[in-house]
Amino acid sequence: MTVRDMDTKDAVITGPISSVFHRKLNHEPLFIEKAEGCYLYEKDTGRKILDACGGAAVVSVGHSQPEIIAGVAEQLGRLPYINSAAFAHEPAEELAKMLCAGSGMSRALFLSGGSEAIESALKLARQFHVENGQPERINFIARQKSYHGNTIGALSLGRHNRRRAHFLPLFAPVYHEVSPCYAYRHKLDDETDESYVVRLAEELEAKIQELGQASVAAFFLEPVVGATTGCVPFVPGYLKAMRDVCHRHGVLLVLDEIMCGFGRTGKLHAWQWEDVQPDVQVLGKGINGGYAPVSAVLMNEKVVEVFRKGSGSFVNGYTYQSSALGCRAGLECYKYLIKHDLVEQCHQRGLLLEKLLKKRILPHPNVGDVRGKGLFWGIEFVQDKRSKAPFPNEVPVTDAVVEEALRRGVSIYPGMKGTADGYLGDHVMICPPYIITEDEIRLIVDVILASIIHVLGPI
Repeated sequence: MTVRDMDTKDAVITGPISSVFHRKLNHEPLFIEKAEGCYLYEKDTGRKILDACGGAAVVSVGHSQPEIIAGVAEQLGRLPYINSAAFAHEPAEELAKMLCAGSGMSRALFLSGGSEAIESALKLARQFHVENGQPERINFIARQKSYHGNTIGALSLGRHNRRRAHFLPLFAPVYHEVSPCYAYRHKLDDETDESYVVRLAEELEAKIQELGQASVAAFFLEPVVGATTGCVPFVPGYLKAMRDVCHRHGVLLVLDEIMCGFGRTGKLHAWQWEDVQPDVQVLGKGINGGYAPVSAVLMNEKVVEVFRKGSGSFVNGYTYQSSALGCRAGLECYKYLIKHDLVEQCHQRGLLLEKLLKKRILPHPNVGDVRGKGLFWGIEFVQDKRSKAPFPNEVPVTDAVVEEALRRGVSIYPGMKGTADGYLGDHVMICPPYIITEDEIRLIVDVILASIIHVLGPI
C-alpha cells in the first residue's frame, strides 16, 4: 500500500451506537478490558496490544502495578477526598516534600490535570506580579506550535493553530508568541547551535521590548515539545539563554513538563539536562502514572516569598485540589520510580530506542526526522526529504501508520496534523512505560518500520 491508495475518509460505524460523546463520532474506538505492565487487552477477543505510547505519555511506571494499586486502594478506604480549603492530609504533604527535594523548588500545588495546572500557573504568575507591586505585568509569551492545555486560558497561551481555530474569538489579547526551538525546521543551514540559540534569545528579547519590558508576566515553554510537533528537544544552551533573557526583565520562566517530565526524558525533570531551574514548573501525566488524576505546579522560593510577604493567599481553588486519592497515586508512583531506579532505566532504554530509530527508521525516504530524549521520541513524515515538504492535509499519513501498527499489535501516539506549520505536517510518537524491555523496544521499531513501509512504500 502506498500513500496514494489511502482512504481519506473515516470508517462508518456499523455496530451499536455509543452513548459516549467520543472524540470522533464516526469512529468507534477499541474496547480495552484490562491493562498490565506494558500491555493492553482488548475486550471480547483478549488480543494483547503493546502500549508503546503509555496512553498519552501518561503511563510511566507501568499498568496495574500491585504495590501502587494497594496504596491507592488503602487511601480510597481511608480518605479519598477532603476539602483542601479547610484541611490538610499526609499524601499531599509527603508528595510535596519529595517533589521539592528532587527539584530544589520550594512549594507544590496539586491539581487534577495538566490544563488545570496551566491555568493555575497563569494565575500564579499574574498574582505574583500584583503582590510584588507590578500590576502592569499582564502579557504572556509562549512559542509557535506549542500546546499547553485545552481550557480557554491554556488554549490562549498555546499556539497550535488547529486546536485553537474554533475558539479564536474567545481569546484575550494578552497572549503572544515567539519562534519555537525546532532545529529540524527552523535552524538555518549555516547556523551552529550556539548562533541559533543567540537568534532565538534575541527574538525573545525583541518581543519583550515590543510589548514593554515592564508589562510581561511570564514566558512558557516545553523543554521537549510533546504532542504538537513530536518530541522536539531544546538545542544545547537554549534553556539557559531563555532564563537569562527572562530574568533580565523580571519575567517569570515557566516550564511546562506535563508530557516530558517526571523521568520521561531520562532525568527526573527535563530541565535538569541543562541544570536550568525555572521559576515555576508544571507537571502532569507521568506523575500519576494513570492511577488517579493529579498534576502539580512547583514554584521556587522567589515566588513563594513574594506571596509570604504579601497577602499570604493564592486566589485559586478547585474542587479536587490536593485530592487525597490523586496525591496518594502520585506518591506511590514516585516511590516506585525510585525503588526500581526507573529514571536511569528510562535513560538507558532510550539510548537503545534512539539507536534503532536512527538506524532503521530514519533512512526511509518519507521520514524527515527522528528526535527526542529518554523514552520520548517522535518520527516526522515528509513528502520529500530534501525540501521537507509535508503531506497535504487530505492525506492521513499519521492515522494510517498508527492504525497499521495497532493492527500489528502495537499502540503508538498519533500526532495531530500541524507538525510543520500548525496546519500541515505529520508525526507519531513513541513514549512507552519506563519498565519496557529491550526486546519490546526492538519489537516496537520492527512494527513501526513495517507499518511505514505498508503505508508509504519501501525504503
